[in-house]
Parts: sequence; structure tokens; C-alpha cells
Amino acid sequence: MLRVGLAQIDIKIGNRKANFQRVADWMKAHFKPASDETAIVLPEIWDVGYDLENAGEIADPEGNSSAEFLGNLAQKYGVWFIGGSVLAKTKSGVVNRAQIINPSGKLVNHYDKAHLFPLMDEPDYLKAGNRQCVFDWTGTTAGCVICYDIRFCEWLRKYAVEGTEVLFVSAEWPKARIDHWKAILRVRAIENMMFVVACNRVGESKGTIFGGSSMVIDPWGEILYEGSAEKEEGTFICFDPSKVEEIRKQLKVFDMRRPDLYS
Repeated sequence: MLRVGLAQIDIKIGNRKANFQRVADWMKAHFKPASDETAIVLPEIWDVGYDLENAGEIADPEGNSSAEFLGNLAQKYGVWFIGGSVLAKTKSGVVNRAQIINPSGKLVNHYDKAHLFPLMDEPDYLKAGNRQCVFDWTGTTAGCVICYDIRFCEWLRKYAVEGTEVLFVSAEWPKARIDHWKAILRVRAIENMMFVVACNRVGESKGTIFGGSSMVIDPWGEILYEGSAEKEEGTFICFDPSKVEEIRKQLKVFDMRRPDLYS
């Protein structure tokens, strides 16, 4: 069995120190040791929020301070941190970067958001990533995407056909379109026959209200957990990843694909 913890939190815009403390406080309040392999999932840009106008000044060089902070927490509690993106300053520009930290505190992989969201002005301030993030999570093939990425079914299908069994999603998804969030996540789980673990923030920034409703969905589309639309929460869900192989063998969707018709 695997276990995920969804840190559905509010984010203080532009204040990395306060948001580090919020995550530390969340772990202290909600984490309970378990024998299952545990991954904590954080929202999108949890370190500073959507302070994109100041991204050049406040972005974390290569995400190093965030990775160090999460690495220390990972070692302290013996958990993974998966997803939970930060503003990272790179040689080519500022990116929206999700980080994968193992229980030894090591940054083992990262993902730069590939599809930048025009309604939040991301293309004006950020550079898009151009590669997947697939990694081994204690024997299970896992992948990571960020928010707007889930609207691109081709991108998520690429993860699935390359073996992803659990897809992690970090988001700052607005409450105004929260029904889209719920529907898209469920469809992506069903069509790709994989678990989807999605953490969204709550609260408000610069007039945008975010809709929470963090979710864990199984490969049949069954909702194992759905969070509140407004409150900060901390919930842990256990699931058996072997269900993915069972369903894929039964439905044979990937065996019956005809990519020659799709281009």
C-alpha cells in the first residue's frame, strides 16, 4: 500500500519565509507515522504564490532553498515530497518548477510546467518546460504535472503509455472553474487507467479565489477523497497501486491504440 497526504493550504503571496513556516506547521499538525510509503503533495507555487510581476526578484535560484527546506522536512518525518511547485530562477529564465524529494532529503527529479496559463499571465513572466517528469516512487512509476497541464490530454496520455501508474498534480485552480477541475481530473484517471493525486490551494490572491477540492481518484474514476472548497485541510489516503495493472490488462486500451490515425 502507498499513502499520500494532501496539504491543501493557503499561500501568503510573496512571502517565502511565511509559507515555509506554514508547511512546517502543517506537517507538525497533521502527519502521523505509518508503515505505508508516504508522499506529501503541496499546491502550485506554494513558496511565494502568484507574485509573477516580481518573479525576477523573488524567484529562488534553481529552487535550491525550497529543495533544502523540503529535504530537511523529508528527513525529519521520513516522507517524500512530490510536486508542490516553486518559482525557480534558471539561466534561461524563471520557471514554475515542481520538485521531487525522497525521504533521504535528496532532490531526485523536477518538472518545469510545460503549458503556461495565459489567464494568470504566466507566458509574460515564465519560461515553459519541455520535458516530462517520470520517476520511481518506491517501486511504482509516478509522474508529475502542474495545474493547466491537465487540460492537455495528449500530454497526460504520453505519461500513461510510458508506464505512469500514479500522476501527481499541483495546482492553483480558481474556484470559478472548479467544476472543470473535478471533471478533467476524473476523466484523466479513467482514460489513462491510473491514480490521480491532485492538490489545490485555497484562499485568495489579487482578486482570484482558489477552489481547493483536492482529490484522489482511482483508475476506474472512483473518487477516494475530495477536499473542501474553502478550508485548509490535511488528509491522508492509502491505495494499492497494483490496481492499475489489473485494470489495464482487463481493458487493453493501450494494446488497441492506433497512433497512425492520430497525427
